[in-house]
Formats: sequence, C-alpha cells, structure tokens
Amino acid sequence: MTDTDGGEYDNDAEFDRAVGPMQFIPESWARYGRDANGDGYADPQQIDDAALGAANLLCSGGRDLDTPEDWRDAILGYNHSNDYVIRVRDAAANYAVGQPAHR
Repeated sequence: MTDTDGGEYDNDAEFDRAVGPMQFIPESWARYGRDANGDGYADPQQIDDAALGAANLLCSGGRDLDTPEDWRDAILGYNHSNDYVIRVRDAAANYAVGQPAHR
C-alpha cells in the first residue's frame, strides 16, 4: 500500500507498514487510533492506545461481537483473510478453555 502518513508512524514515506503491538497500518491507525493512557497522543506503539484502537476498529459500524456474523466481520475488518479468521477463532477458543493459543 502506498504511503498515507508521510512516514510518521512507520518511518517509511514510500509504503505503509504495520506498526505497534496490534500491527496497525498507518491509514487504519489514523481512523481508529485512540489515546487510552491520557497523554494527549494516540500512539500505535503504546500498548493501551493500541488495544483501545483495536477495540474501536473491531466494534466500528455498530458491530455486536456477541453475534457470530459481527464477530467474523470484525476480524475480517482487522485482516481481510479467511485464514486469519480461522487462526483468531482457534486461538480465542483455546484461550477460553485455558489452553495455549499455539501448540
């Protein structure tokens, strides 16, 4: 993807690259990023900001993550890949029953 942030978040003025613990691309961060720790700056590298940004993205458009359809749409909104949806589903199911996410 061509650059959307002038390299501000990813230090690359040619292409957008995923940044931070939640792996936001700068265009998505500009849209969904939030300042969770109250320092006045929505920072994709700061874990609280990144987690709140991810929640904002996943719940955008009024999605109800209690419904299977909205949950799937939310994951696809984060990464448009059916393989990714399956991996997240499996990791979430393992986490719910106290199993390691990866074996």
